[in-house]
Amino acid sequence: MNLAKRIVCDGEGASKFITIDIRNCKNENDAKKIAFSIANSPLVKTAIAGEDPNWGRILMAIGKANTSINIEKLSIKFGDLYIIQNGKIDINYKEEEVSNYMKNEAIEICVDLSLGSKNFTAYTMDLTKKYIEINADYRS
Repeated sequence: MNLAKRIVCDGEGASKFITIDIRNCKNENDAKKIAFSIANSPLVKTAIAGEDPNWGRILMAIGKANTSINIEKLSIKFGDLYIIQNGKIDINYKEEEVSNYMKNEAIEICVDLSLGSKNFTAYTMDLTKKYIEINADYRS
């Protein structure tokens, strides 16, 4: 596990290590689909690189995973900060707090589906301008 995390941290141009925890899913396959849909989304990864708490991109990636969810049970947290609780914006949500959280080098996104007992965690990195520079210019 340590080696896997170190490989993610060493990604080309990476500035942020991202943990995506999918909790209380109906089955492990759905949890994996959602985790990887979020982890592999260029829109999510670029928002995180830009330190933008764009939770709409997380919702988009959840929907793109093509699994059954109940939006009224869905909760999303960035770190310890609730964004969505039971399908609605959390009453204590303050974008400024979440924006400050996004400045960290380690970002945790927790998606709780409240549909079962299966969990899955994925690790990824952000997608930065430096990544594009490295991969656009690596050949001469």
